[in-house]
Amino acid sequence: MTEIVDALVIGAGPAGLMAAEALMAPGRRVLVAEAMPTPARKFLMAGKSGLNLTKDEPFEAFVQSFAPGSGVLPGAPGYFGGKERFGPAEVMAWARGLGIDLFTGSTGRVFPTGMKASPLLRAWLARLRGGGVELRTRWRWTGAGFRFETPQGMRDVAPRVAVLALGGASWPRLGSDGAWVPWLEAAGVRVMPLRPANMGFHVAWSPQMARHFGSPVKGVALHAGGLNSRGEWIIGAGGIEGGGVYAVSAPLRDGAAGHVDLAPDLDPPALAARFARPRGRLSLGNWLRRVLEDPVKVALILEWTRPLPLSAAPGGWAALAKALPLRHDGPMGLDRAISSAGGLAWDSVTADLELRAMPHVFAAGEMLDWEAPTGGYLLTACLGSGLHAGRAAAARLDARAPHGGGPGLKI
Repeated sequence: MTEIVDALVIGAGPAGLMAAEALMAPGRRVLVAEAMPTPARKFLMAGKSGLNLTKDEPFEAFVQSFAPGSGVLPGAPGYFGGKERFGPAEVMAWARGLGIDLFTGSTGRVFPTGMKASPLLRAWLARLRGGGVELRTRWRWTGAGFRFETPQGMRDVAPRVAVLALGGASWPRLGSDGAWVPWLEAAGVRVMPLRPANMGFHVAWSPQMARHFGSPVKGVALHAGGLNSRGEWIIGAGGIEGGGVYAVSAPLRDGAAGHVDLAPDLDPPALAARFARPRGRLSLGNWLRRVLEDPVKVALILEWTRPLPLSAAPGGWAALAKALPLRHDGPMGLDRAISSAGGLAWDSVTADLELRAMPHVFAAGEMLDWEAPTGGYLLTACLGSGLHAGRAAAARLDARAPHGGGPGLKI
């Protein structure tokens, strides 16, 4: 038996839940289908170390942090276009409307006062339930029409409109596995290859680096492809990870050379003066520790400099420390990435995020081809795109005649 609903949302992450919120209205049947046992698993995982909701900065500056071609700049289709844009100020107002107190950190990042994601999610789900939205978990879309594998067997749904919010392909164990790609491609939707974003990089360390595994790298600057980062990062057994690396990961992934400034607060003459200190009988390592005052920085300069410039003048050592080559063996995979790049090509959706090949079917979140750094940008874009798609789907419902069957996916 086919179940008839007004609106179907597939995926109960931030984008899907926001689309459901935009769709809910008195008397309207809105169904959210989620493949995992519980909703918003990646959202909850992100909130374990402090839920970074957005970045408190002017809207015009905020959108400039998205990669070119991401469809988020003013005038482009997607998340923030038109009069009803959904940027940092709107995210903060929405969260406060759920009863969540917020604070802004020293870097402009916005967090719930309690830091965790679970109180916000509980309040959000309560609002949706109160508005008549029905959430069904362990409902996995099969890609054949609107057919789902469920604990009760196969079930078919006939919606008047649908919103796909299936995520990208990062952290697949949390639900975003990219299984939708061949289904939509078979239906005539152009999909850009999914690639890791905001990820670490493999490094084949020498045995001498083992003592530094787990050590944070602080007080340095990373540079790649015109991007700069002063954030902290970690030396791990398999490579380098952390916010500082993620901020420059896109150009590094795409082949740009990376450099590390081991002393970003010193200009070259001041740093050269430090390297002019006599070495005497000190070993090279001990001498460098006196100059750089950090054993981790010393380890990096010894690891990533070959051959060592043993006879270099102070100015040469300073130049090396200001632009140490960042040597890596490629990006870590999608299973370890914070997010994914690629997805539904912008020419495959309308300005309302409706799939051109599938009338009455909209898309939101990481399914779309966009890329942004961590720091609140990712979550804000997912929320904004879900709201945008949900509003467009709701407008389509209001404009259509009473139910005459679902749009149907010809897959």
